[in-house]
Amino acid sequence: MTNESKEKITIELVGDVNRREFFSAAAKFGATTAFVAAAAGTLGSSDALAQTAQEEKERQSAAKHTMIIGTAYRIGTTRSYPIMQLNLKENIQNLTNGQVYVKLGPGGQLGVGTKLAEKVQSGTIQAAQHSLSNFAPFAPAVDMINLPYWCGENQRFTNLVTSDVWNKEVVSRVEAKGFKPLFFFCIDPRTAAKRRGLDDKPFKTPDDLKGIKFRVPGSKILQQFYRLLGANATPVAWGETPTAIKQGVADALDPAVEALYAFGFKDILSWVTFNRSVPDSQVYSCNLAWFNSLPKDVQEGIDFASEVTFAQNLAQVPASRAFAMAEMAKAGVKFYVPTKGELAQWAEAAGQQRKEWDEWKVKLGGSIKNFDMMYEAAQTQGRYYVHDV
Repeated sequence: MTNESKEKITIELVGDVNRREFFSAAAKFGATTAFVAAAAGTLGSSDALAQTAQEEKERQSAAKHTMIIGTAYRIGTTRSYPIMQLNLKENIQNLTNGQVYVKLGPGGQLGVGTKLAEKVQSGTIQAAQHSLSNFAPFAPAVDMINLPYWCGENQRFTNLVTSDVWNKEVVSRVEAKGFKPLFFFCIDPRTAAKRRGLDDKPFKTPDDLKGIKFRVPGSKILQQFYRLLGANATPVAWGETPTAIKQGVADALDPAVEALYAFGFKDILSWVTFNRSVPDSQVYSCNLAWFNSLPKDVQEGIDFASEVTFAQNLAQVPASRAFAMAEMAKAGVKFYVPTKGELAQWAEAAGQQRKEWDEWKVKLGGSIKNFDMMYEAAQTQGRYYVHDV
């Protein structure tokens, strides 16, 4: 890798900080200290850097176990996308009484999406963050959340993934693939976002999607969903999506508003519609064999840390959304919330109640009965509250 490539990757990891300060801190104190200091805004303080470096050194020396956690997002992204990676690091270290030292691999430096899942499954790294869509090829049961209009809202998603039936019917299948889900965390529902230059009006009902070239990820469920809505489902790799939108290869895409901002779509979109179809959700997964090899008290500490970080994630969602929306609005993006009647049209056109989804319910959940139990769990208020759009 050339020095230019290394510099590009590092700048992507740290985001909008002073390059010279970051490289100076990394050279003197190490990348982990520089990342933590960048998030804290203390890169320019020699005393703060020295203190952070000393704390990291002491924690790493005292720990009995090292846990590498890879993510696709740079340190500091939580402001606009509630990824919570520094929170997870701190909570695991504290709640295992220092027995585990967490080394973060942020911003894709260890891979992204399916690459991170592969590394967790093989034990190359101990844990990682990935979307449920990217997790689905390794643990197909989680793809059930992509069935539209049953757990798209934040509260329903949260009710579902903290329920006993989810743990029994889905988590058990995930564990059979060698993963331990630390926690399924909330971002916001997927949207229907339109590119600039198409026209200046939002997608209000499914009729507005007819003939639209809608960029879709690899999920076959999401591809079928947009076909049911009358759109021309257009698979495009995530890394190629901004170019595809700019060039009109695709007219629209569906990530949550936080993801649209985090990945730089604010200058190429005109409208974002909050049609709340499917959760744009994520998971922190851990290698199950590594977790099971740990002493019982360490396992309990990691579990408690995951629960604490999940609660922090839920509290952060509305603030991250507000920041992302404000920044996108500055760039000229407009937002639309469908009326109750309009949302009913979306659900009627392609919702989970349609017979087209029955084979998926059986394939992913084991039976229609199992899906119906999970549907009920999603509608039943659990112990956690989260704000919805």
